[in-house]
Amino acid sequence: MIDYRNLRIALLGAGSVGSQVARLLLEHGDELAARVGAGLELVGVAVRDVDAKRDVDIPRELLTTDALTLIQSADIVIELMGGIEPAKEYILAAINSGADVVTGNKALLATHGPELFAAADQVGAQLYYEAAAGGAIPIIRPLRDSLAGDRVKRVMGIVNGTTNFILDRMDVQGDSFENALAVATELGYAEADPTADVEGYDAAQKAAILASLAFHTAVPVEAVHREGMTTVTAAQVEAAEKAGFVVKLLAICERLTDPATGVEGVVARVHPALISRRHPLAAVHDAKNAVFVQAEAAGDLMFYGAGAGGTETASAVLGDLVSAARRHVAGGPGVGESVHANLPVFDIGSVTTRYQLTLVVTDKPGVLAQIAGLFSEHGVSVEALQQTVASAAAGRSGDQPLTATLVIITHEATEAALAATVAAVSAHDAVVRVESVLRVEGDTP
Repeated sequence: MIDYRNLRIALLGAGSVGSQVARLLLEHGDELAARVGAGLELVGVAVRDVDAKRDVDIPRELLTTDALTLIQSADIVIELMGGIEPAKEYILAAINSGADVVTGNKALLATHGPELFAAADQVGAQLYYEAAAGGAIPIIRPLRDSLAGDRVKRVMGIVNGTTNFILDRMDVQGDSFENALAVATELGYAEADPTADVEGYDAAQKAAILASLAFHTAVPVEAVHREGMTTVTAAQVEAAEKAGFVVKLLAICERLTDPATGVEGVVARVHPALISRRHPLAAVHDAKNAVFVQAEAAGDLMFYGAGAGGTETASAVLGDLVSAARRHVAGGPGVGESVHANLPVFDIGSVTTRYQLTLVVTDKPGVLAQIAGLFSEHGVSVEALQQTVASAAAGRSGDQPLTATLVIITHEATEAALAATVAAVSAHDAVVRVESVLRVEGDTP
């Protein structure tokens, strides 16, 4: 028997996710109330245009353009508008009114998270954000709560479904980047302007959130090293397949010791990389997401599922809503974010990784030894090398020299040493061009 008063829920935004949250809340309100111990009453949905066409038929009497008035009447506010403003204004207004907030706004959390968490701490409110990284995948709570007593060493994941769909299609179907992007756009996985996805901005925002949670340290999105995947070619993907790798756009957050100072800190980065086909992340296909966590005591953990989609993401939002509602019923202040480790955030130069370089060089005696010498000079050793000599006619005209293609995989070295090696190799007279440079990540567990 439920004897607690109804909790008033305000929803800001009725897009693909917001409309599904409204539908599920209205359809399954009684079941959710039984789990919470209190009724969940959707008192309004703030939108820009009450007459706009929506995927879900939301009762018109719930729609309003007056978000601030709606917020003042709510116990829990769900923000699914996206963007920085007015979302930030509305969340702060909700917190200052004493309401808990559920949000899926990764851009806002990645840029203004510390300010929002501090505001919530000040008034004893709680900010929930499971939907901000990984869509339906439950990754926020495991990092924030389940692994809070462990020492997380590394978080590595595919956190953008659009880019994974594109790269998976290039791998499985042999498509070019342009063709795969066109298919992703046609199917609705890619926006009309896909820049945020293919240039890694979306993944970088999620990496900032995951790193902050995993290492109990505020990691601003500006500190995340970011590279897009628009330069990945079908030839690179094919070469990766032959070598037993697959190309993925990875978000990697890791705890490490700066080799120059001996100080422990964290690094977050987003870039395309080669990963062994035997690694669990290599089996993540289509627009799915997955996050691979390595912890000192728990060992290796894998979280897999839908990284986007209205209904799927709504599941994460409603999970947060139930948690917020249970806190209201039980009473007590919200639990603050654990970002007090204050570890320094290093740049990518401190990272230890491996590279795969594909070089086109003039095929004449001594070139291979010269290239190997450049690697040695910069403290980088070669793990594997494959050489292919062009035929006498292939790609040549007139008195052009015969060329060879070298595919070199290095042993682990610092990013700074590897970058310096690439620069030196690129400038060498015998190197016609550098075809590609990709990091090699994720040794098979």
